This record gives sequence, structure tokens and C-alpha cells, in this order.
Amino acid sequence: MNNNSDSPVKFEIDDEQGYLVVRFEGEIDLYGTPHAREVILNCIKSKRNTVIDLSAVSYIDSSGVASLVEGYQLAKNDKLEFGLVNISDAVLSVLQLAHLDKVFTIHASLDERIQAS
Repeated sequence: MNNNSDSPVKFEIDDEQGYLVVRFEGEIDLYGTPHAREVILNCIKSKRNTVIDLSAVSYIDSSGVASLVEGYQLAKNDKLEFGLVNISDAVLSVLQLAHLDKVFTIHASLDERIQAS
């Protein structure tokens, strides 16, 4: 995992089958969100289809969710694919509470995502 020592959220970016796959680990909260947001937006700015793997995220707050929404909107504006995979139960419950599970393209795995596109 790549990590900024000042950030509580770790990440790794892999290029897999035409997607940038961002794997976050830790908490995406008030302290981790600025770093997570920067990572997400840089992927979109590179004009690449992006998938966010949230399997190792133990907590996400409204600021983290807002970063996901911003990434989704920017990708949509640029006609890029943006989706979520391997979502942890903690993250899924927050997305369901905000009814965002109906907005984001969500798949159980990257393979499932690739087969669906």
C-alpha cells in the first residue's frame, strides 16, 4: 500500500484490464478524506476508467462519501466509468442509508465489474 505518513488512509493503485483500481485501507473520515479525494480525482483527471475497492475500509463518514460522489460526477462528465467493488459491510450500510447504493455502480468483485461492462 502507498501511504502518506500524515494520512490515516492507505491506498494502492493498480492498472487492471483497462481500469485503474484504487484499493483503500483504513478509515475515510475527516482526516483521511482529503488524501482519498486527491487520489480519486487524480485517477479521473488521468482520463481512465476507475474502480474503487473498499473491502479494507473500516469506516467512512459523510466527507468520504462526498469524495466518492465527486469522483462519480467527474467521471460521468468525462464519459468515464466509475464504480465501487468489494464494499465492506461498514461502507455499504452508510451508502444504503444515503440511498447511494442506487446511484453508484456496485459489484462484488473486479471480475464481476469487467464482465458487466
